[in-house]
Formats: sequence, C-alpha cells, structure tokens
Amino acid sequence: MKRVKEAVKEIKQVARKEPAVAAEGAVILLEKLSPALEQVDSSSGAIGSAVNKAIESLAPIIAKAEVDPKTRQRWMERLWQALQDDDIPYIELLGDHWGELCATPEIASYWADEFLPTLNTVWSRKGSGFTYFKGTSACLASLSAAARHDELLALLNQSPYKWWAYRQWGVQALVAQGKLEEAIRFAEDSRGRNEPDGQISERCEAILLSMGQHEEAYSRFALQANNKTTHLATFRALVRKYPNKSAESILNDLIASTPGDEGRWFAAAKDAGLYEMAIQVARSSPCDPRTLTRAARDFSEKQPLFACEAGLLALHWISEGYGYDITGKDVLDAYSAATKAASLADTEPDLVDASIRPMYTAHDGQFMERVLGRYVPKA
Repeated sequence: MKRVKEAVKEIKQVARKEPAVAAEGAVILLEKLSPALEQVDSSSGAIGSAVNKAIESLAPIIAKAEVDPKTRQRWMERLWQALQDDDIPYIELLGDHWGELCATPEIASYWADEFLPTLNTVWSRKGSGFTYFKGTSACLASLSAAARHDELLALLNQSPYKWWAYRQWGVQALVAQGKLEEAIRFAEDSRGRNEPDGQISERCEAILLSMGQHEEAYSRFALQANNKTTHLATFRALVRKYPNKSAESILNDLIASTPGDEGRWFAAAKDAGLYEMAIQVARSSPCDPRTLTRAARDFSEKQPLFACEAGLLALHWISEGYGYDITGKDVLDAYSAATKAASLADTEPDLVDASIRPMYTAHDGQFMERVLGRYVPKA
C-alpha cells in the first residue's frame, strides 16, 4: 500500500510539468498493479481500497494528457488487456472511468462498438445463470461519453440485473437528455437488496437541487444522501447544503430518524450551540462518556451549567456500563470536569454529590464507588 501511494505521488509530481510522460507512467502502473499484488493477502480489503484510490487519482491524469489519437488508442488497448488479465480483481474500477480515459467522443464511440457485441450476447442469456463480462462498465461508460444515450438506455433495458453500478449510467443519460423527473424514477427503480441506497439518494437529491426544488430534495433524499462517517459530519454536511433550513430543524429531523440512538447526536447539538437539546439527547439514550467529559471540560467556563450536566451524564453512562475500555482515570476526569463546572456555575457541591450517589447501585456502580468513594462517600 505504501509503494502504491509513493508511485501515485511520483506520477502526480511529473504531471505538473510533463503530463504526457506522467500519463504513460500511469498506464504502466495500472498494467503492473494486479500482477504485483495478486499473491499478497488482502483479506481485509485494505489493498483494494488503496488501489481504488490510486485509480481515482490516475484516471484524470491519463484523460487530460494531450497526445495524438494513435498514442491514446495504444494506451486504451493496453489498459483493456490489463483489465482482462485482472483476475483478483484489483483494477475493475477502471471500467467506470473508460469514457473519461477515451478523452474524445470518437474514441469512446469506437470502444463502445468494440464492447457492444459481447455485452449484447452476455445479456441476452437471461435465465441461463450468472453471466459476467469484464467490459460491461467500460461499455456503458463509453456509450455515455459518446453521447449515445438512447442506445445506452436500450442496452440497460436488456440487462438481467437491476444493479446501480450499471443503472447509474442510465440516470446520467436521462439527465443529459433533460429528462430529469424520468431520471429520478429510473434511479428509484434501482433500489433493492444490497444496492447502495445512499448513493441512489445522493444522485436523486443532486437532480432535484439542480431543478431548484430544495424542499423536495431535503424531504425525500437529504438525510440518506448525506450520511457520513460520523453523526457530526452528517449534520454539518446538511447544514452546509441547506442554508435556508435552521440547524435546529435539521437536527430534530436527524434525531427523529434514529429512534433509540438519540445520544449519538450530542456532539452535533453541542456544535450548533443547542446546549439544552444536547443534554436532552444525552439523557435519552447512551452517549460516549469520553465525548461528554470533553464537552464538560471544554465548556466549563463558557457554559458551566451545560458542562456540569455533561460531566454528570458521563458518570451516569459509565455507571451503566457504557464506554470502551473505561478506566478509573475516565471516572476521575468526568468527576473533576463536573465539579469544576459546578463551582463556576455557583452550584452547591452537595448537589453534584447527591446526583452521583445513586449511580453506585447501577450496573457498574461498584466500580464507580471504588474510584469515587473517598470523594463522594455513600450517604
């Protein structure tokens, strides 16, 4: 993985001054990747992810290089051979970039004609079991790049599978023809088990936004289309994309979309300055104790009442057995943050202690008592 990244970095550096040389290097690297990696254990999928990122970086370099048609055709022939020899497979994502790699509609049309007979034959065998052609994505991408939209849609109608990986090209063709409502219906009809609902919603959302239908885009697709790796990132993405909606209304919609997991939106509410809502969701369902402790520590001076509540909730969820690899230090950190915030909020220390004592009878109460017993003895 390190060597793949180094090779891509080197090619990018050359591309700044000698784009054609860099493109030739990119083609050579793509030819060598699969044979070089096929004997390496990649059961985790990490190498495959690294190769996919490499393809995403290399494809534009090859596409943008200004070379004569014969040179580009030779590159395409070499890349097609590499795709056919890719047994693992590692570089199959290259097919999605085929139209881009062709660089001109004429070359794209040539490759579409090359692929079409085989793909038509494969897809005409409906009911004869699973059939696969390595040039399927490349064929669809070529038809799209050649603006042969009607042919592309007719071909997809022959497909024995409603796979989004293929049908996304149909959506693109309908959008190119200005048939936006039909494109949304076509995308929606692509949903099914194991299909990427988030990607489908993202495409539909983008179409509606391009039509100026922001409310419909939000109500129908936004929550699923903007689902990021963290709840905070999801919230921020929606706030950026829909500036006419208040952060509070967006957050309420997100909270409602995850019943039983309201606590996961604590950081988003805090980030938006919605402190009462943040405490409310942290009470409603489990929230990471360390996240709560950090909030208690960071806001002890700016929002001491909020910080005190956050610290006490961190202790509450620790006492209920939540948190990963919780130690005595985590308990003491939460207690220290809560008591400091309480003093800044002019809250009586006894009130903090009174909130902590009932936690000694909870799921992990004995652990809590061992750590805090000398600071907060049982009444």
